[in-house]
Formats: sequence, structure tokens, C-alpha cells
Amino acid sequence: MIVERMGTSAANFLIKELRRRRVQAGLTQAALGERVYCSDSQISAIETGSKPVTRKHLELVDAALKTDGFFVEFWDELVKNAEPPPWLKDWIRIEGEARSLRWFEPLFVPGLLQTEAYARAALRCEALTPAEMDSLVASRLKRQAVLTRDKPPLLFVVMDEIVLTRAAPEDRAMMAEQLDHLITCAELPNVHIHIVPSSVGMHAGHAGAFIIAETAESELVAHADNQIDAQIVNDPPEVAKLVNRWERIRGKALTDEQSLELMKKAAASWT
Repeated sequence: MIVERMGTSAANFLIKELRRRRVQAGLTQAALGERVYCSDSQISAIETGSKPVTRKHLELVDAALKTDGFFVEFWDELVKNAEPPPWLKDWIRIEGEARSLRWFEPLFVPGLLQTEAYARAALRCEALTPAEMDSLVASRLKRQAVLTRDKPPLLFVVMDEIVLTRAAPEDRAMMAEQLDHLITCAELPNVHIHIVPSSVGMHAGHAGAFIIAETAESELVAHADNQIDAQIVNDPPEVAKLVNRWERIRGKALTDEQSLELMKKAAASWT
């Protein structure tokens, strides 16, 4: 099986070094948490990569472990302005050249269909600096140009209905704008949006989001990610499993027309 996983980036090395230095100092996650004013579960989340590292946290860790500013210096020099990991650059290239994209999302509007306000709201939980937030949002919006290029890809999106109805109360205007944008996108000849209604209950898509791209050479390449890792999958049997899963999820979804009506109903509920 050929699976391209994230290589050892500066950010990944930093996470591993945080755990190594803690263990070397003879501290449990709970003991370190007491010194840096957070819970052991937060320390665990940082050491597994499911919670972003912040410069402030690294300052506290340097003081607690007496590492003479090692972590803050490493962050400033190698992580803060690091290039995207190789897998992400490869996927952006694949996405930009694809003939078609099949995208399943159980929780969020797909990045290619997000408004700027929605993208910022989706990234709020990542504890990013303003500069990091601006950079990620700009990158996400730039990628959307693929949908209006000459000979754009066919984009088939399947989303759970919860995506249309889940947001904080203070985000009503943001959600109204986002759903209006979804409706506009759905009217593009190359974009097809299908909604899996909540009445379906549990289904195969609850295992997580994924994308299947058809390249200019008619090859299929997939992208999948989770809280810790992300990967590009190009092994035919593995991609075939995702294609099979896609078809099972798509079979639970509404038609284009039914989905558009549901999106319009949801949009009205946010105004």
C-alpha cells in the first residue's frame, strides 16, 4: 500500500520534543500542567497534535522545564512562518489541476465553498495568532479560484444537514451569508451539492471527511485527515474503498433540487 503521510515537519518535531523534554524532566502531564496553568488533558492534546501549540504556552514550558528559551526560539525561527507541509502543497496542486472532485463533509462547509467570515469562524477554535489566521484564510480563499478557472473541475459535494444548522447564536449573520453563498455556488454548472438529511441517522460518512480527485490523467487520488494526521492516498485498493464509501453516502443524500430547497429553507432560518 502506498500512502503518503505528513513528513517530519518542524511543527511535528516541536510536538515530539515537548513530550521528550517533559519525560526527561521526570514530570507527568498533570505535573507539567500545574506549572503551566492548564490541565493534563490539555497537555496530552498538545503532545498528540490535536490542540495547536501557542507561543505563550511555549514560554511557560521553557520556564517550567528550565530549557533556556529553547522552545520559544524554535517556534520563532522554524515553526511560526513555516511553509505548508509537503502533503498540503501536493494536495493543493492536485486540487488545482483536477478534472473532478468528490468531497464529503459531515461537520463543515467544504473549504472551496466557504465565505471569508465562515472560514474565520471555523478556524477560531485553533488558537491562532491574527497573522496566522489571516494567512490561512487567504490561502483558503485563493484556492477557490479553481471553481471559476477555464475548464473548471466538476465539484460534487455531499454534506450532512447539521452543517446548515450548526453555529453559535452570535453567528446568525455569518451563517445567513454562508448559506446564500452555498446557494449561489449550487447554481454554477460545475457544482453539485447534495445534503444528507438528519432523518437518515447514522451512516458511513460519520467516520470522517474525505475528498477524491480525478486527475487530468484519469487517475484517482484521495485526501483524508483527522485530529492528528493528514494524508494523500494514491494506492488503488485504498482509493477504491473511499470511492465505495462515497457511493454509500451519496445514496443517502437528497437530489440537487431537493438539496437546494433545503439550503434555501436553512438560509431563511438564519435571517
